[in-house]
Amino acid sequence: MHKFFSRENWLFYFKHPAVRWNVCYLLLLTILSLCFAFTLNWVVGIIVFVIALVGGVTSVKQLRRLVIDANEYLNHLVYQIKQGQQEALLEMPVGLIMLNQRQEVEWINPYMARYFPLKRVVGKSLAEVDEELAQLVQQHADDTKPQVVTWRDRQFDFLVQKQHRVIYLMDVTKYEQISKRFKQEQIFLGNIYLDNYDELIQGMNDSNVSNLHNYVTSEISKWAQENQLLMKVIDDDNYLIIGHRSALQELERKKFKILDIIRENTSQQNSPVTLSVGISYGENNLIKLADTAQENLDLALGRGGDQVVVRAQDQPARFYGGKTNPMEKRTRVRARMISQALKELIDQADQLFVMGHKKPDMDSLGACLGIRRIAEMNGKECWIVVDDEQQHSDIQRLMREVDNYQNIKDHIISPSEALEKATANSLLVMVDHAKESITISPALYDQLQNRLVIIDHHRRGEEFPENPLLVYIEPYASSTCELITEMFEYQPREGKGLNKLEATTMLTGIQIDTKSFTKSAGTRTFDAASYLRSAGADGMMIQSFMKEDSQSFMQRNHLLARAEINDQIVICAGEEDRYYDSVTAAQAADMLLQISNVDASFVITKRSDGGVGVSARSMGDFNVQVVMEKMGGGGHLANAATQISGKTVAEVKQELLNLLHQRVAKDDEKTEE
Repeated sequence: MHKFFSRENWLFYFKHPAVRWNVCYLLLLTILSLCFAFTLNWVVGIIVFVIALVGGVTSVKQLRRLVIDANEYLNHLVYQIKQGQQEALLEMPVGLIMLNQRQEVEWINPYMARYFPLKRVVGKSLAEVDEELAQLVQQHADDTKPQVVTWRDRQFDFLVQKQHRVIYLMDVTKYEQISKRFKQEQIFLGNIYLDNYDELIQGMNDSNVSNLHNYVTSEISKWAQENQLLMKVIDDDNYLIIGHRSALQELERKKFKILDIIRENTSQQNSPVTLSVGISYGENNLIKLADTAQENLDLALGRGGDQVVVRAQDQPARFYGGKTNPMEKRTRVRARMISQALKELIDQADQLFVMGHKKPDMDSLGACLGIRRIAEMNGKECWIVVDDEQQHSDIQRLMREVDNYQNIKDHIISPSEALEKATANSLLVMVDHAKESITISPALYDQLQNRLVIIDHHRRGEEFPENPLLVYIEPYASSTCELITEMFEYQPREGKGLNKLEATTMLTGIQIDTKSFTKSAGTRTFDAASYLRSAGADGMMIQSFMKEDSQSFMQRNHLLARAEINDQIVICAGEEDRYYDSVTAAQAADMLLQISNVDASFVITKRSDGGVGVSARSMGDFNVQVVMEKMGGGGHLANAATQISGKTVAEVKQELLNLLHQRVAKDDEKTEE
């Protein structure tokens, strides 16, 4: 009883809420019972008091026992949790490193210690313990999610808790190997097409055709076997290849040498065959894989053939080959088919709109005039969309000459007027370009992109309209004017043909793009020029159009004086605070090729819109198109350009130098191989 009423007991009772509230409840109940009992009879009251006292002491003791047992259980549970945590830190298969404020190792768990056998780690700086690991910590200190890193030839999920100065490493080498194997065993699908097979076999006897086909098939089959590919012949000029991603990586490393082998060997037999290949990967759906492979083949063909396009769906394309200038592969049959298809589209439209690229040149405007005349010959109205801003001197002279031809003048409109006139049944023709980013009126393109025709002679790039009604891209043609001139042969005879201004403008476009018929001019080019001369093209007017003003002449000479020659490549950079006309820059690039032992020229100038333009030219041995594509532009193997925003002339020059240096380094590696 003395223990029950001791101070420690009462402190214990009232320290715990459960005991405290139950004791208070019992006391209140006891007091009420005693009051009621003594009111009835004092003897009863004493009896009740004794019973209450015994019951209260027993109840409180039981409560105390329950609390003690609960505390013991909780303490044991906490101990087990702490012991489990400690054992987990010591035994779990995750490396753990704790650092102090001085970036010294404060503690590592046994799992991590296995990477530092017989080496003192605790108390030393992390950089002293392992410099590679310290660099990884510095690189990934701000990462919020684990990153896969390579350390000591193994892969780890790596996470740094910067605020707690704790480093976690989980060895995931096994899973990364499984993932790598999965990627390597993914299927890729490729289409191989013989670019000029139909043209080559025309005029051949059956024996020579059979020998040529057997040789090409044999070489492709041998190449496929060497690289563990499945090859199937689809048609005389079409093959299907299937393989694993690991084989594709090896093919890319070797730069698809099969293109060079077949081209060189067939050229020695006077039957030069070139291949275009479209390859897709990274897709489990075989239908989508096949569609992407076909799209890549179309892209390779649109860029002139003799190359490989490797691309996964919605990913940037990688190009291989394209080392030679495109060969003349089109036939009169194709030109007639395109003309017939265009005529049908014109008949279905209520009106036509034709436009070239921004800052149009003579080829662009000449093509526009040609399309307008074809539309008129088919009884349809055609509007030429022209932006009057920043026109070069030759275009300004042309527009002044247009004032003498009222019918043409009335059909030249601004982009805003074109938007007002366009209807859902109108047809839009884009000439001399195939990119929305450089078209004169992107708004008109957006409105009529489902009613679109493209006629161009530049290599097709990755930026390309999704669903044009008709595409006529022939990279081997000298100019767009040449392509359109051939279409006049298949137009209605009752229609009025080209007038003097239209024929002269189109011939000027051909002459400028071929550098007066010295570059990219084939037999079809001279046929087109002959037709335009017979249609009334005026030589004196051509000379007038091609004249340049004194300011452009002085600008070009100023650029030429800033040229720097380095290892058969000329780089000319204009001044940072001086704007140069794009045509003047292109002319300067052409003139620099006249220097002895110069293979390529690059002219970098500040444009009036604040951006920087690069004009690139070569004699054909140096592929300037690849360099310009890496800088966001495009063009031909020997004639390309790009426009860059947000950089200075000096920055663009340095970027170009870096790309050229990388190219030279790759060529050196290839030579060593």
